[in-house]
Amino acid sequence: MEKKRAALYRSLLIIFALVALCLLLSFATNNNYYRLMLAVIPIWAVLGISWNVFSGYSGLISFGHAAFFGVGAYTVTLGLVNFGLTPWIGVPLGAIVGALTAGLIGIPTFRLRGVYFALAMLAYPLSMVYVFDWLGLQEITLPMMRENGPAYMQFTDNRWYQVVSLSLFIVAILTCLFIERSRFGRSLLAIKQNELAAEACGVDTFKWKLYAILISGAMAGAAGGLFAVIQLVVTPASVFGLVISAQAMILTLFGGAGIIWGPVIGAAVLLPLSETLHAELGHLVPGITGMVYGAAIILVMVLAPEGIYWRINDLLKRRKVSETGDAPAPVAVSSRAPAMHETRRARSGEVLLGVDNISKFYGGLGAVKEVGFEIHTGEIVGVIGPNGAGKTTLFNILNGLIQPSSGRVVFNGIDITSLKPNRRCAAGIGRTFQVVRSFPRMTVEENVLIGAYVRAENEGDAWRRAAEALGTVGLTGRAHALAGSISTKELRLMELARALAGDPRLLLLDEPLAGLGADEASELTDILKRLASGGLTIAIIEHTMQAMVDLADRMIVLDHGVLLTEGAPEQVTRDPHVIEAYLGRKWAAKHA
Repeated sequence: MEKKRAALYRSLLIIFALVALCLLLSFATNNNYYRLMLAVIPIWAVLGISWNVFSGYSGLISFGHAAFFGVGAYTVTLGLVNFGLTPWIGVPLGAIVGALTAGLIGIPTFRLRGVYFALAMLAYPLSMVYVFDWLGLQEITLPMMRENGPAYMQFTDNRWYQVVSLSLFIVAILTCLFIERSRFGRSLLAIKQNELAAEACGVDTFKWKLYAILISGAMAGAAGGLFAVIQLVVTPASVFGLVISAQAMILTLFGGAGIIWGPVIGAAVLLPLSETLHAELGHLVPGITGMVYGAAIILVMVLAPEGIYWRINDLLKRRKVSETGDAPAPVAVSSRAPAMHETRRARSGEVLLGVDNISKFYGGLGAVKEVGFEIHTGEIVGVIGPNGAGKTTLFNILNGLIQPSSGRVVFNGIDITSLKPNRRCAAGIGRTFQVVRSFPRMTVEENVLIGAYVRAENEGDAWRRAAEALGTVGLTGRAHALAGSISTKELRLMELARALAGDPRLLLLDEPLAGLGADEASELTDILKRLASGGLTIAIIEHTMQAMVDLADRMIVLDHGVLLTEGAPEQVTRDPHVIEAYLGRKWAAKHA
């Protein structure tokens, strides 16, 4: 906790040092062009922060932030021209209009993924150029209020514009700092790095993305409003043009997306460089500003694909490891699971999960066909079958990643067939994946923290649950390692801890022993036995039959999407149909 507080204070110190430096530079020059440039740089930094809050953290690439910027600019401009509304009110109003525009755009567009989302976002500002032209708003000049200029944000000294723009910058970056250190920001980062895993951990991905685009739209709207005040002339092309969205994106990608310092680095390096070159060499090299941004993108793609910040951060970490000789601490599996009973509880008569004639068809292909079974509280149920039998599809239906074509799923007496994965997680269904779905740019502890939020009452409770889950699987010593740097065994344990942190009643494990050696598989099996001893209900897919026989109270066998049989391991492994479809006669003879 002390480290987190120290990091926060360090960030605040850097922010206010940057603000002080900008003010010092403004007073150090008498050149009005450079003073105006110093006033505009924080506005573009705010637009970059706006883009980062949404695209940098969530991973949904937006080419449409000019839409929010433009409506903010026109809100301030039309408010002053038509109603005499001072920009001191117009800029906050522009933030509100920007947020509303972002919500109206985001809600339908979130249905799209990848490049389709990016292209759809690009269409909004481009269409607004034509709409505002059609409305007769091609070029509007803000009226001069000479009798009371400061009341209308019109100053004779350009340094006052810098004070106002730096104030907006401080509000934006402190908001970003709060987001980055909150459940909100961590949930967005989880969505960015693996949306399916985040949803399965209980993250309401739609809600957090909507909040992100609303805040992002508000920041961009305020930046656009202040930009209009400084520029004094507004045209559709100047505020809705492609260059606006591109500049916000380039500044962030150059510095590093998904971190508070990314757009700040981009604005601090690229804007002064491009504007100074434009002032000094623009008459000799037309379009030199565009050349600077183009060169910046090429250099980043080649030398630092994730941005300057992440490149430097990774180099410093590698240097620290090489200098100190630090090596990963061995994973010592906990001798017991906290709050778990040491004796295995007998299967109760309570039906925890009921699967009623579930089917899933892709066109004419049936991945799962009329499968029905029950799982009782406190038992371990093994799901086996050959590759392509429909096992993972069945699990995806159970935790809501796939909607069935027919049938229903009843959990704890409630029909959950139509519930989203995050709602099922909140109801008590935890999940791990066949191929580990981690959040590689987050620490092991933060990965598990994402799973804890679904059950936590507050931030402190979430950290406590995450620590307990890490202790359960023996990963306490690796809590601060990046998930992208740990071994396969540690990844499996981390994913298990993330599922346990949400305090599930039913745990779905999809091939948790895959990629593990014999000793590692034995350690993980021991953990699962202890969890079951405490009454946790487990459904597990696994191809290691000896481990399944050792673990499972009951087995369900699928073949070509059909339920072949179910029963005790001793009964199932001697079934001729199971031997023929899956085990093979050699296995049967060896274990006769």
